[in-house]
Amino acid sequence: MSRLAGKVAVVTGAGSGIGRAAAAAFAAEGAKVGLLDRNAAAVEALSVALGEAAYPLPTDVTSEASVAAAFEEVRRRHGRLDVLATYAAVQLVGEDAPADELELAVWERTLAVNLTGVFLCCKHGLRLMLESGAGGSVINCGSPTGETMCGAGFSAYSASKAGVMGLTRTLAADYAKHGIRVNGIVPGTIETPLTAALTSDPAARAALVAGTPLGRLGTPDDLAGVAVFLASDGSRFATGAHFHVDGGISVR
Repeated sequence: MSRLAGKVAVVTGAGSGIGRAAAAAFAAEGAKVGLLDRNAAAVEALSVALGEAAYPLPTDVTSEASVAAAFEEVRRRHGRLDVLATYAAVQLVGEDAPADELELAVWERTLAVNLTGVFLCCKHGLRLMLESGAGGSVINCGSPTGETMCGAGFSAYSASKAGVMGLTRTLAADYAKHGIRVNGIVPGTIETPLTAALTSDPAARAALVAGTPLGRLGTPDDLAGVAVFLASDGSRFATGAHFHVDGGISVR
């Protein structure tokens, strides 16, 4: 049975990694999916692979004009939005640092994508959900770095993800009365292009695996199931929650 049949979804960061896996899973479950990413070639290719279920939305999430135009295209195509999943993010390995060493430009770039970008997509996605009046589901992507000491050395990234997780709770409180649910997914270390600079180093990889109670790093497909659950009516009484899919990092 297709759990998302008839639903209209937008997935940010759909060009690679966790976002790409979520978009593919949504399409497989019957949703029409807007593939939002700055990498136009990547979302064009994915839309071809997914067929009529998906279409590209090349967008810079740090630009409100660009984000507004993307959601206007969703409005033009469908007149509504049922699911928004925000995965677009950067992690500037080798540039992010403890606060006393951190360059302002690295801080600003990280927050522009990871926090302001989520805010802008939620702002315009929520407007479309409110217009349709049929409720909806927003899924934001947090990180254990935003709530535990595993983010040491990554001040900008950790702060940005803590901000996303706080925003998720606030949005849940603000929009519950409209039937819009807002939840978060909290991944552990997932093997994606975002984390390749860390996972490709043997010593760093060994430390990451050792710090994961399940004894391995995650894959994007490990997160797709919970995304489908949160997008579906099966999670209709869940809002303001964070679903940890981190191999046990957060309970160490």
